[in-house]
Amino acid sequence: MPAVKVIRVMGTSEESWEEAAQEAFAEASQTIDDISGLNVERWTANVEDGEIVEYKATTEIAFPVDH
Repeated sequence: MPAVKVIRVMGTSEESWEEAAQEAFAEASQTIDDISGLNVERWTANVEDGEIVEYKATTEIAFPVDH
């Protein structure tokens, strides 16, 4: 079984938590090959005047590492 590295990446969106998680994945995909998993660790948001103005998804991205 290959070794796996896990990094934490936060994505943001003005629309939804799901979109924030997708952004985290898309950003990680630009520099990481063979992503094998994504775990949403935490959902948070910024609120102004009683409205959510920014959704945040803190994710853990897993990918194999070469020895």
